[in-house]
Amino acid sequence: MVSESWRTKVFRWTMNLWPCYRGTGARITYVARDWKEFRVKLPLSLRTRNYVGSIFGGSLYAAVDPIYMLMLIKCLGSGYVVWNKASTIRFRRPGRSTLTATFKLDDGELDEIKHRLETEPKLDRTYHVELADANGIVHAEIDEIIHISKKRKP
Repeated sequence: MVSESWRTKVFRWTMNLWPCYRGTGARITYVARDWKEFRVKLPLSLRTRNYVGSIFGGSLYAAVDPIYMLMLIKCLGSGYVVWNKASTIRFRRPGRSTLTATFKLDDGELDEIKHRLETEPKLDRTYHVELADANGIVHAEIDEIIHISKKRKP
């Protein structure tokens, strides 16, 4: 595990205080110094509980929505445009306890993106993430399609 840097800690603290993300009820608990791993925690609380006592589906999705996009923006740098294009969520079982998710990128993935964008104007990548409880039981699966292109020179 790569430790956090001062920069990634400040980023994590800022994201957790940002009203749009804070409203999800989730918290980013770890950001690797190389931006290639994030961890998120989503507790069952008054803020996240739905009518039937489990974690609200909107909170499940919103907790993971920006993460891969942010990771790619940080890892690829300012020469690229990165957007969430589409997402699907599959609810496997009700979340009745704290759920966590781990997001990872590797050098091979980043190299492939850069290499393909040398010959292609844009590409879409699909990233899969699972929200699981402390026993490793998956409660929701999310697939995110991320659009990536090189920035055009003005």
